[in-house]
Amino acid sequence: MTTARRYDDPCGIARALDAVGDRWALLVVRELIFGPKRFLQLRQGLRGVSPNVLSQRLRDLEAAGVVRRCMLGPPAEVAVYELTASGRALEPVLLELGRWGSRQPMTAAGELSVSALLIALETVFDPAAAPGAVFALRIDGDWYRLTAADGAIDIARGRADDPAVTFETDVATLRSVAFGREPVAAAERAGRLTVDGDRRLAERFARMFPVPDGRPPE
Repeated sequence: MTTARRYDDPCGIARALDAVGDRWALLVVRELIFGPKRFLQLRQGLRGVSPNVLSQRLRDLEAAGVVRRCMLGPPAEVAVYELTASGRALEPVLLELGRWGSRQPMTAAGELSVSALLIALETVFDPAAAPGAVFALRIDGDWYRLTAADGAIDIARGRADDPAVTFETDVATLRSVAFGREPVAAAERAGRLTVDGDRRLAERFARMFPVPDGRPPE
């Protein structure tokens, strides 16, 4: 059994790191920020983590009161992991870390996970560009609801009721469109994006996520 390492420091930062400072811990929180996931889904979002390490991190986070394991009811009847209220309170911390880290050199060549991309959208969201609309995003088969209104953005897992625009695509294409690498129409012509709903709002989507000066391209 691995003995948990502690800083033995009364500072709040040290106590926070006692709970979530181990490698992969905060990335597990990132993957759960938009809703519960099964163990396999977590592994898919955390490329490079071994099953044993992920299992240990989940146990550590459960012991710290950040994550809980529960069983879905019939017909699924499978175990999922979800954030506790304490775990959800880490969202603003993740957003600020994302803003800070996005200004560091880009060294990884792999694609973002869906959760990582959605958090990245939140970190660069321009309140002045919020159109007062609900977008339905079907990304690699999973549905998310993105609400941009009153100068704020809210993203949650699940299908939106009566969205103004629906995007169906993969994570790489949404990343490309959202951060202005290619127009919506170009991704549609290439067959990588399907758009339904208000075309004007669909075109405005990318303008909500400007990349700040001095930030490496997403």
